[in-house]
Amino acid sequence: MTTSPPRTRQDTTELPPLLSGPRRLLKHPRLMHYNRLAALVILANLVFLYARWPLSTETFGHAALANLALAVVVRQQYVINLFFRLATWAPTHWPLKIRWTLGKVYHFGGLHAGGALAGTGWFLALTISTTQGPASTALRTVSWTLIALLTVIVATALPPFRSRHHDHFEKIHRFGGWTALALFWTHTLMSTPGPIPVTVLTVVTFSVALPWLRLRKVAVRLERPSRHVVLARFDHGETPFAGSSTAISRSPLREWHSFANVPAPGEPGFRLTISRAGDWTGSFIDDLPPKVWVKGITTAGVANIEVLFKKVIYVATGSGIGPCLPHLLAAEVPSRLVWATRDPRTTYGDALADEILAVQPEAVIWDTSRHGKPDMVRLAYAAYRDFGAEAVICISNKKLTWQVVHGLERRGIPAYGAIWDS
Repeated sequence: MTTSPPRTRQDTTELPPLLSGPRRLLKHPRLMHYNRLAALVILANLVFLYARWPLSTETFGHAALANLALAVVVRQQYVINLFFRLATWAPTHWPLKIRWTLGKVYHFGGLHAGGALAGTGWFLALTISTTQGPASTALRTVSWTLIALLTVIVATALPPFRSRHHDHFEKIHRFGGWTALALFWTHTLMSTPGPIPVTVLTVVTFSVALPWLRLRKVAVRLERPSRHVVLARFDHGETPFAGSSTAISRSPLREWHSFANVPAPGEPGFRLTISRAGDWTGSFIDDLPPKVWVKGITTAGVANIEVLFKKVIYVATGSGIGPCLPHLLAAEVPSRLVWATRDPRTTYGDALADEILAVQPEAVIWDTSRHGKPDMVRLAYAAYRDFGAEAVICISNKKLTWQVVHGLERRGIPAYGAIWDS
């Protein structure tokens, strides 16, 4: 596999100047579209509160349920796929600024966060309102138990806890969410249940249950080209679309991990590229289990926004090549790959390396074992400039993804990468 020239040639690429002050401020991580959407939900609730004040107890309840329903439904796989379909419907002759914004569709998690925060606030107001009156002891108990549970769910979803204790966050979110849903049903039935709350709760319950209705254990063929990575091949009757992801587990009630699907054009089944990045993936690579659990519906990922642009640059490090590969193979949009990884042929095998070069003969492959770690912002910009691309899509670890995305966006270049909001 051909690798890039010595590191110094790439590091001398002159970056374009930063945007002017106000425009650069809008590209600050704190003002990313995820936070803007969360703030928009909170603002809409404040406007509603101001316009309708004073509110009845029934309105408190409807507002709480509407916001919490929003928080749940926007995470449903079919809804996520619908968001991506609507956002990527725009043709490439539309102004770049519009397509740039539509490409941020994967920040939809801000709706989830805003809905959860607002819903918890509304339910707290409802609980205070109802428990000051002649509420039964049972209703008071359910109400305050639900408040305590929602508070724990929200608190453990905040970045400081989630980043340090992600496994615990997932369990609290899963089991706490199921318990909260059961308590909402209990609370609704203990109150005077109208058609609206019952209908909304039915929709929410179905939304939560739907992925689990497709739970099954399937065979997997594993190829381990090195101790760092395993290529998992599935052929259980489904061929997902390029750019989607599949969640797999060895213990379905404990933890799930999502990986990008890599279907090959004209072939059934798909592959997952799983690299050693923690206890779970390390155990998976070492044990090579013959079967795993799969759940839910294949879901669109960040790279699906490529169709909004005439040309794109894919920037990947290590096993980040996995989410990029299906798009490179499909070749729906002209693209150029920039891949920094350790000894690609030894780590990922000759077959995968040759497959990548077959569709990306001009790819920039940076062997970190030979040249060290590159300046990925400069490397990405050089490829963007030379290829005449309209956007850059980065698939890497959190730190480097943020460096590339914000390093380019502050210079007026559309850039995209995962935001780790789940």
